[in-house]
Amino acid sequence: MSAIAEMTRALAGAVTGHDVADVMTAHMASLFDAKGVGVWAHEDGRGLLMGSAGYSEESLRRFEGVRIAELPSSVQSFIEGTLTFVSSAEEFMARYPEIADLPAATGLQAWAILPLVASGRTVGAACVGYDLPHSFDSEERALLTAMSGMVAQALERARLYDAEHRRAQELQRGLLPRHLPTLPAVTTAARYQPACDGTDAGGDWYDVIPLSAEQVALVVGDVMGHGVSEAVAMGRLRTAGRTLADLEQPLDELFFHLNEVVGSLGDGFYATCLCIVYDPVSRMCQAISAGHPPPVILRPDGTSYFPDLPVNPPLGAATPPFDTVEFSLPDGTTIALYTDGLVESGGLDIDEGMGRLARCLRPARSGPDSGPASTGAATESLDALCDRVIAGLLPDRGSLRDDSALLVARTHALAAEDVSCLRLRNDPAAAGQARRHVRAQLTAWGLDEVIMTTELVVSELVSNVVRHASGPITLRLLRGRTLVCEVADASPVMPRIRRAADTDEGGRGLQLIAAVSSRWGARYTASGKCIWTEQLLPACPHGG
Repeated sequence: MSAIAEMTRALAGAVTGHDVADVMTAHMASLFDAKGVGVWAHEDGRGLLMGSAGYSEESLRRFEGVRIAELPSSVQSFIEGTLTFVSSAEEFMARYPEIADLPAATGLQAWAILPLVASGRTVGAACVGYDLPHSFDSEERALLTAMSGMVAQALERARLYDAEHRRAQELQRGLLPRHLPTLPAVTTAARYQPACDGTDAGGDWYDVIPLSAEQVALVVGDVMGHGVSEAVAMGRLRTAGRTLADLEQPLDELFFHLNEVVGSLGDGFYATCLCIVYDPVSRMCQAISAGHPPPVILRPDGTSYFPDLPVNPPLGAATPPFDTVEFSLPDGTTIALYTDGLVESGGLDIDEGMGRLARCLRPARSGPDSGPASTGAATESLDALCDRVIAGLLPDRGSLRDDSALLVARTHALAAEDVSCLRLRNDPAAAGQARRHVRAQLTAWGLDEVIMTTELVVSELVSNVVRHASGPITLRLLRGRTLVCEVADASPVMPRIRRAADTDEGGRGLQLIAAVSSRWGARYTASGKCIWTEQLLPACPHGG
């Protein structure tokens, strides 16, 4: 009776369907002095092998994933678990002719085929095998049937858990980026590791958002708590952040609105968030944190540090304004953004975990003659780096109590020869000077195909400044994944497209720009505003 009680306790603690199968294979063989146990679950009319002991798995997996209704009738009864006690190999071969090779393949001579029935429905089947012919008396048959009922109840409960687990994983995957964009400013890679129970979706997220002028925003955040509500809140925050970034909101204003989004969710919702905007032209970063740990900055020489970020409360608990900070990065710098689950696993306090993260990021050396640290940093792919960090910080992923996210980016500064600036006076001659500069620069870049369109765009933008704005004009051309044209002035008034009447002499400039550009927009600057356009480049933009 103690063995039955022990198996009962083990079944009560089994969480997944595989856990239930493990309990049955571990206890049933010794309890009934059997050699082997196999456990199937029924999923969508198919047999799924959950676990086995004492059998050759190859001999059982022949039925894996096959529709039970399509199997020969005798095999159907075997997989469905029609209650049968088979005393000898000869009897087995007579009952199941289509799998008459199974006794020889497994070395078994007797079987108890048990249906796993819960709430009047067959949820699986079990097969207890013996290595010698065996006569099943009435007491043994009754005990095997009773134990199979206990296993069935545990398996049904585990199936519900497994289904919930799958839904949580699908929800989480749907809310995180499916693919990170390929950008000239940064190379990126990311990892998300759910908590071990997996039944609740988490609130951790990351994002890589392309901005104008080849800038990029790197974002990581964590909605506190676990569950569908927290996952939905995370999805809303990620969507809001992308929308506000597309509108060229300054970082402090973006966080002001994100704080309002979290506040509108009701009491008890809080989120931490870190956002870094990298400019590949100036190599400057602007960063803002709302209660989130700082990034790790890995220099090209292999040394690392944590930048000193202003302390802002978490979103939902903050009172704006939010403080920001700027710092410069050498080309080839690696930035790691993460959530606290990555650095607080295994009972570590956050400071110790952050130190371990910094050490894991540093390139590995094979020996004293392996060369400078920068060699490993430059050659290791970011995917390999992410895998190495996860392996180093989360070695026992089956016991994680919190979700974790890791986003790693390596910076690529825009080469000086891909940037051209021209300062213009605010007078009627500026448009002609801008056209001549565009023609000369695009010829030098081998972009003759877009000269005429770019002259049109730049002429219209500069003429608008002369007519409607003030201060000196700055024209900047960037050759990256697209051709970027920027015209900056000292006026904070933003442009808008208006519908021009047939008899109007003007008012069509921005309509024209929108028609010939792949993208255009405007953003505030420290001294006014900047209007920018993007044009797709020819197939070989650097061929000239």
